[in-house]
Amino acid sequence: MHDDSTARTHRKDTGDLQLQLQGYRLTTAEILYHLPDHPAVLQSFIWQQLDIAPRFPVLRRFLDFWEHEIEGRLHSVRVASIGIISAAEWRRIAHQTHLH
Repeated sequence: MHDDSTARTHRKDTGDLQLQLQGYRLTTAEILYHLPDHPAVLQSFIWQQLDIAPRFPVLRRFLDFWEHEIEGRLHSVRVASIGIISAAEWRRIAHQTHLH
């Protein structure tokens, strides 16, 4: 019997796979921002989500949220993106066999 957290994880994993099949890629952004109390000091924040390159709409929404809701002024953002799966790596199988 699965508990509720296992069911949620399965739904999330299934959703992530669906997004990857739609072209989403694992995207990591290193965000440098000025500390509000010490503007001369930069702090680093790592953000990671599935997003669509090269426009990165999910990251853009997050950065828009940051600029409007978080006090630390943005300094710079470095982005890296890679496809987790591709057509050559993933294929649907119709049959599965179990050996003991």
